[in-house]
Amino acid sequence: MAATHLSHSPFLPKTLKHPLNQNPFSQNPILPLKATSKPFFLRAVISQNPAKTLSQNPQQTQFQHCFTKSTDGFLYCEGLKVQDVMESVDRRPFYLYSKPQITRNVEAYRDALEGLRSIIGYAIKANNNLKILEHLRQLGCGAVLVSGNELRLALRAGFDPTRCIFNGNGKLFEDLVLAAQEGKRINVLLRINPDVDPQVHPYVATGNKNSKFGIRNEKLQWFLDVVKEHPNELKLVGAHCHLGSTITKVDIFRDAAALMVNYIDEIRAQGFEVDYLNIGGGLGIDYYHSGAVLPSPRDLIDTVRGTVLSRDLNLIIEPGRSLIANTCCFVNRVTGVKTNGTKNFIVIDGSMAELIRPSLYGAYQHIELVSPAPADAEISTFDVVGPVCESADFLGKDRELPTPAKGDGLIVHDAGAYCMSMASTYNLKMRPPEFWIEEGGSVAKIRHGETFEDHIRFFDGL
Repeated sequence: MAATHLSHSPFLPKTLKHPLNQNPFSQNPILPLKATSKPFFLRAVISQNPAKTLSQNPQQTQFQHCFTKSTDGFLYCEGLKVQDVMESVDRRPFYLYSKPQITRNVEAYRDALEGLRSIIGYAIKANNNLKILEHLRQLGCGAVLVSGNELRLALRAGFDPTRCIFNGNGKLFEDLVLAAQEGKRINVLLRINPDVDPQVHPYVATGNKNSKFGIRNEKLQWFLDVVKEHPNELKLVGAHCHLGSTITKVDIFRDAAALMVNYIDEIRAQGFEVDYLNIGGGLGIDYYHSGAVLPSPRDLIDTVRGTVLSRDLNLIIEPGRSLIANTCCFVNRVTGVKTNGTKNFIVIDGSMAELIRPSLYGAYQHIELVSPAPADAEISTFDVVGPVCESADFLGKDRELPTPAKGDGLIVHDAGAYCMSMASTYNLKMRPPEFWIEEGGSVAKIRHGETFEDHIRFFDGL
């Protein structure tokens, strides 16, 4: 089927005797610190930490930005200067996350869902860092998987298979076998294309009639008949739609939910016990940092709440970007400033290889300097570009910034989703390390940066 829902299903046991569940690391390496103006702790995270009690403070359930400029002109995250973090890690581009912000974002969804039977299925494709996945699992999230390897990773991270959804198009047979654990009855959702325009970039629109995803709604009966022909193998438990990504109008979700419950009525009328409605994810964030008031998780859930309750359904949502994007920035250093006579450029050590959204989608992500510029620094309009040999290698265009000095820090905001997970080694730019700031203010490495030696190992013995 177009979507396979693993809830209450016997085909993925909670404890699998499989090497995927084994921890390949035998110790926690401690990284040396460079001198900083403000002491803090830096360590590599390997083992899982016990879940912490979530704050009940409603103020912390709002989407707040964890990277902010202080009155001293420096950029801070959770009380730490980003400049201090830069001086304490290897001199290369890196991703920096706020672990408390991840918790706050999950709380916002959890609070919004109060009164509903629900699953928050984190979309692993947005960011597949193992330590982040473990944290989200500890906070009670399920997982949304679109490949066999994402399923393997979810199991490694300890996700409960009964709170996982395996979906997407064009699944390989071996991936389906992995999800179904061959020979058992499978819980399935039918992913229906409701033909609703999400009013987003066409690359991230997934719920209109021209999309490759889902089944044509007028072909629903054909799929119902197929399920009826396999009562011992398939159990239809719900319906699913996914409209797209970066959505900023929640009435689109309302319209889709209204259509979907009509399909559920039709399915139930044929004797199926359908208990789940999956409305997908796709809630947008304020990439422009313009102060725009965008819909919150509560706005989204309240839009569909009455519809879900009217049919006594369990609600599944699949947030990815809205859980993780605003928890992270991509940290770079300026290597130079140049002009070609008509264009000014800030050249940095990061590139489209590490963060491709601007090049791929023309996406905007807010950019600013990490430390205050000198009083006499000229403010100009720049393209922020990297060292990759492509004219498409830019992180931002036409940005008004103070002219930086060589070595200054520059960050790209809201880089938690679809940035590191889409990074490449183009031009042999090795994928960067990742760090997060923890609740107590310490900085921990959560992914090692790749090296040239890592690349060479792929050819050992050939």
